Amino acid sequence: MTREDPHTLQPDAAWTAFGARHAVGDVIQVTVTRSLPFGSLVEAEGVPGLLIGRTDLAIGAGVEAPIGALDPDRRRFSMSR
Repeated sequence: MTREDPHTLQPDAAWTAFGARHAVGDVIQVTVTRSLPFGSLVEAEGVPGLLIGRTDLAIGAGVEAPIGALDPDRRRFSMSR
């Protein structure tokens, strides 16, 4: 089975691939894209997410954390650490 590069997929396809590969509780590697007062916006495999409670991370930093929730309707995920 061949895997497509998630960074070249369209948003719907990226979410479909992400949702098929991951479940709540999976620990994944994410990249910080923006820092907010309540956490950090992150990206994994072309899918946006929110890392709640981590405001000390630099943009571009990589971090591992468990998925806390998957939101298929909004094509996002959240995690906390």
